[in-house]
Amino acid sequence: MKLLAFAGSSSTKSINKQLATYAASLFDGAETEILDLNDFELPLYSVDKEKKMGQPPVARVFLDKIEWADMLVISVAEHNAGMTVAFKNIYDWASRQKKLVFDNKPVLLLSTSPGGYGAKNALEATKISLPRYGGDIRGEFSLPKFQENFDVEAGKISNKEYDDALRDIIRNFNYEKKA
Repeated sequence: MKLLAFAGSSSTKSINKQLATYAASLFDGAETEILDLNDFELPLYSVDKEKKMGQPPVARVFLDKIEWADMLVISVAEHNAGMTVAFKNIYDWASRQKKLVFDNKPVLLLSTSPGGYGAKNALEATKISLPRYGGDIRGEFSLPKFQENFDVEAGKISNKEYDDALRDIIRNFNYEKKA
C-alpha cells in the first residue's frame, strides 16, 4: 500500500504535519511519502492569475503525488475557524487541472491545535469540501491540546486514551478504493 501524508499547513514547525507523520507510521507495511505544502506554493488562485499563468506545473506535481498513492492521511490546521489558505490554495489550483483532486482515494482526516478544541472547525470545513473534490473520508480524528498530548521528541501521541483511539481508527481503516 502506498500512503501519502501531509498537513494542511505551511508552518515549518507544523504540529499537524507531526500528527500526520505519526498516524502514517501506524499503517503497517505502508510505503509512505510525507509532503510539505511549502513545496507547492503558488500565488493565491484567481481566474485572472490562471489566464496569465496557465496551469502551473507545481499543481500537476501535487496531483501526481495523489495519483501515486493508494490512500491519503491529511491533518488540517485551523486558521480563523477554517482551512488554511496554503491548503485551500494548492487544491484550488489543482482542481483546475483535475476536478477530483483527491482521486477518490480513501482519506484519514486528522486535525490538531494547541487549544482544547483540536481544530475541529477546520476538520468540519474539510469534511464538507473534500468529498466534492474526490476525497473519500473513511476516518477522522482530532487531537486537542497538542503540547499536552503529543511527545514531540518521540514523535507520537503521549496521551494513552487519544493514542488508543487513533490506533483503533487505523486498525479498522478500510483503505480499499471503491470501484
